Amino acid sequence: MAIGEELHSGCFWREVLAEAVATLIFTGVVLGASAVPSPLVPALAGGLAAGTLSCALGAPQANPALTLALLCTHKLSALRGAAVLLAQCAGAVLAATAARLALLDDTGMVTRVSAAGTAGQALCWEIFATFQLVLTTFATANHETVPTGLALGSAVIAGTLAAGPFSGGSMNPARSLGPAIVTGIWDDHWVYWVGPVLGAVLAGLCYEFIFAPGASREKLCACLTCRDVTLVETTTPSLSSPATTPLGAARTPPASQGQGTA
Repeated sequence: MAIGEELHSGCFWREVLAEAVATLIFTGVVLGASAVPSPLVPALAGGLAAGTLSCALGAPQANPALTLALLCTHKLSALRGAAVLLAQCAGAVLAATAARLALLDDTGMVTRVSAAGTAGQALCWEIFATFQLVLTTFATANHETVPTGLALGSAVIAGTLAAGPFSGGSMNPARSLGPAIVTGIWDDHWVYWVGPVLGAVLAGLCYEFIFAPGASREKLCACLTCRDVTLVETTTPSLSSPATTPLGAARTPPASQGQGTA
């Protein structure tokens, strides 16, 4: 679809609005739960919010790291990806602004590197936690029988609990960006972009070119040379699955659907 056609498409703007609303809700829920000292509460809140939003708003991404992974695997156009990224960041900033007005102590909103650890350790845990989350997201989008909300919610909870003691378990650059903007606290903020983005892109590439039913060397070459991956999926038979349906024909999201809250 041409750029002009996309910009005049109601579906395009509905998706952008859905991303802003989903990120606002997800970030707001997590920030509200962060007021509780127990690390289990934000993890459960984030998991429940992710699972609910994946059903309520047509599986929005609500995570810049996931959006960049979709761009790198050619599942999202550049225009749509840029619009979605801006919407996600705007939603997170609005949520953080509201949370700061509502909470007595806003210092708990900011994701920080553990005082007992280092930025390098936090980076590794953010990569790992986001990797498992986005790998789950790609896999559930490709299998109709998998309960998407339960899978994504569980992945968010697991990642938050695993990385929480080291980095706060963000796995979402927008979730960290909003509080950083409204509080002015930018300590080690780069960790919460580099880590999730690396983890998400690695997970997307691993799933699409190794684990997916339609994975093939031809598909990887098409992606690296910026050719149409869908065309390769259609013409290359899968060796790992007897089905003849190309990868993602059932649930891999087109540009108008998203791929699950993360």
